[in-house]
Amino acid sequence: MAVPTGVDMQLAYKKQSALGTIASGASGQSLRRVSSNLEMTKDVYESNEIRTDYQVGDMRHGFKRVGGNISGELSAGTYSALFGSFLRKDFVAVTAVTGASVTIAGSGPTYTVTRASGSWLTDGFKIGHVFRLSVGTLNAANINKNLLITSLTALIATVIPLNGVALVAEGPIASTTATVFGKQSYCPASSHTSDYYTFEHYYPNMSAVNSESFWDCVINDLTVNLPPTGLATLDFGILGLNLTTATSQALTSPTAATSSGVQAAVNGVLRSSSGALANITGIRINGTNGCEIAGPVVGSNVGVDVVKGRHRISGEITAFFDSVTLRDYFLNETEVGLYVALTADSSATAGFVAFSLDRIKLGGATRSDGEGIKTVTLPFTALLNTAGGTGISTEATTLRIQDSAAP
Repeated sequence: MAVPTGVDMQLAYKKQSALGTIASGASGQSLRRVSSNLEMTKDVYESNEIRTDYQVGDMRHGFKRVGGNISGELSAGTYSALFGSFLRKDFVAVTAVTGASVTIAGSGPTYTVTRASGSWLTDGFKIGHVFRLSVGTLNAANINKNLLITSLTALIATVIPLNGVALVAEGPIASTTATVFGKQSYCPASSHTSDYYTFEHYYPNMSAVNSESFWDCVINDLTVNLPPTGLATLDFGILGLNLTTATSQALTSPTAATSSGVQAAVNGVLRSSSGALANITGIRINGTNGCEIAGPVVGSNVGVDVVKGRHRISGEITAFFDSVTLRDYFLNETEVGLYVALTADSSATAGFVAFSLDRIKLGGATRSDGEGIKTVTLPFTALLNTAGGTGISTEATTLRIQDSAAP
């Protein structure tokens, strides 16, 4: 009898057409992972009968549910579908600006890209977006380079090159194209999506039952962890209603898993709305949709639905306590934006994932004590950015994600 290993197991997923309709067949997607611990659990009911033999006479299974986590290492294009389902909005592209006349100025670390006419704001560009300039007679140092927007007006985008290599002042350069690269998603004010998934654990080397399909699953929780060393990691908390087993693969011939490079917090840029954040030793972003299973009901051991609650985003920043800036954000109840863009390498066009939280408020500033380096821990809550919206430099949401390889 073949005994499977974790390397043998294949993880794939597919969006369902509706609640209660298990996904199967082609068009699934293989998913990279560090681990997937999805499981079916059941309530158990032990008999309370009083017996003369002093023993328990029976036990029955009751209400069942699916739960667990899918953990991975952050990479462009790999998790965009799950990000979008968590945020309740599919990833969409921002329309590129074409035929623009731009002038590039500055000496670093920030630069300005100034338009002769038109409006970055009207065209849907936002603080936290990563865009690239192309077309026209741009200097080689300026063309097709990931540029993070740190400040924005109608005509002037203040940017930082994600690879840290200087831009060259020039312009005006006519007929340039500016593209917010990849696609973006965020929790919208209305028209929220409601996605259900089937996730399959497939064991091709087992001789007996070798497929487990967890269905009517939703993305309830998201954790993104950005350590100062090592790779950026993420966890998706899954809630679902049911499990089906089979002796053959349910999601047949799934699309191959992505091959984009994994990302580390040392490759990228971290900014607040008030400027650079220095000596940050870690960031964690936590999110939940407050989902709960509706049930049980009489006559069925399966829930009716997975009901979504409020969308909440929080997190924590840790840093060396070498400045009072972050502490004073807490003491003065100052609201700031937090922008993180992580790349797979140091090339100009590296794949990236960017996280934008336009309005956060710190809930504490706890300093360490001892002989070692003094640090400060700052929990935060992300709030709805009521000042953002169409034609404004920020979005009316709590969390926005841009993925350079989102399909």
